[in-house]
Amino acid sequence: MLIYNAEIHTMDSDGAVIKNGWLEVKEGKITAMGDEVPDYIEDDSINASGFAVYPGFIDAHTHLGIIENGIDFEGDDCNEATDPFTPQMRAVDGINPFDRCFEEARSRGITTVASSPGSANACGGEICAVKTDGRCVDDMLVKVCGVKFALGENPKNVYNGKDETPITRMAITALIREGLFKARRYLHDTDSYLSDSDNYDPPEFDIKCEALMPLMQRKQKAFFHCHRADDICTAIRISKEFELDPVIIHATEGRKIADILAREQVPVICGPVICDRCKPEMRGLELDNACVMDKAGVKLSICTDHPVIPIQYLPLSAQASVKGGLSFEKAMRALTCEPAQILGIDDVTGSIAQGLDADLQMYKKDENPLDLMTEPSLVMIGGKICVNSL
Repeated sequence: MLIYNAEIHTMDSDGAVIKNGWLEVKEGKITAMGDEVPDYIEDDSINASGFAVYPGFIDAHTHLGIIENGIDFEGDDCNEATDPFTPQMRAVDGINPFDRCFEEARSRGITTVASSPGSANACGGEICAVKTDGRCVDDMLVKVCGVKFALGENPKNVYNGKDETPITRMAITALIREGLFKARRYLHDTDSYLSDSDNYDPPEFDIKCEALMPLMQRKQKAFFHCHRADDICTAIRISKEFELDPVIIHATEGRKIADILAREQVPVICGPVICDRCKPEMRGLELDNACVMDKAGVKLSICTDHPVIPIQYLPLSAQASVKGGLSFEKAMRALTCEPAQILGIDDVTGSIAQGLDADLQMYKKDENPLDLMTEPSLVMIGGKICVNSL
């Protein structure tokens, strides 16, 4: 299949735009690109004259499918709040791909999401990036991105209600530190056994330490739920102690320490943006938060935290940040290439380039992709057309 006569916004590192270009899609991949008119136009090709093509949007922090729409306890598989430290939990095991919100995501050009365990626990489990089209989550899976940690009010409130540890920020951090210490020792003992099995025994199997090993090896990232500036600094402190690769989720008060985030080169998944200040640690919520961090040089993406903000309002969330001072170009990058880089899936999706998945959306050239009243005329996920109103 060819898409031709298109204005192609590649969202690559240079932000290149091909004013009149074409791209070829085969077996779900972008196999070729160029400008002007291709030499041969296949029968199933799409004439995109008058349209602009963008990469599909990416929401880097959601609970899509793991908290099902319109269902209470029976469909909420987000928090295993019977143990405050559960790195062995996997979001992929709780996702229902038939949740109607996947369809709502596709209808608004969102082709990939990171679905995460919740923030009831100091450590909630593995985060996975999935495509928004499919019937079996195994086929939708892009990558296990890392492990979810949570600092601040959420674990405090959950376990204070149970009269169990942790009920303070000190205890939350101590639990995380204890788990990481054990994982580091477990990794050391495992490496000793693998390098010299004659003199060393393998450590006794520990599923929590096993789940944290990719983190300790920097094969995965540590995602920290933090709203307050002091909690963000705690996440940075822990990451330095254990040489982790950190990402901050939410960063409601990131604007207060934007220079520190930039200095430490810690990326941020900013959001939710269009919500109320529903708890004390969100009292610093301001629309210019993303703008301030961007100007400081922080790598940035914007999220909904679905279902906190319904997934289809991801573009509107970016538009709200534009109102707060973020440029349109940066807002578009915060929904495409930047979240792909933060999640470690930019070798698969997030921009338009040869060899990447054909995750694409099309709008009329005069339409603003972030506008509330705008919807894509075509959405393609892995080469499959999921939305088509051309």
